[in-house]
Amino acid sequence: MSLEKQINQILNNFDNIGTDRIIEILTLIKPHLKSNITQEYLQGKIQAISHSNSDIEKKKICNSLKPYFYWYLQGI
Repeated sequence: MSLEKQINQILNNFDNIGTDRIIEILTLIKPHLKSNITQEYLQGKIQAISHSNSDIEKKKICNSLKPYFYWYLQGI
């Protein structure tokens, strides 16, 4: 399945998608970002999600990263 389809599936059912799946897709998006600073920022957020002990906090961080999905779909 293409990355675009996977992103659309996540966006269409965001509240029911696990944070591990969201991290997986964000990791696939990261190399497509043009700026190293943006890639590093996203990597830091991915690490913050991974290190968080609270599922609520993980989902909150994931929710704040939705623009990365939209940027990818728009052709970054």
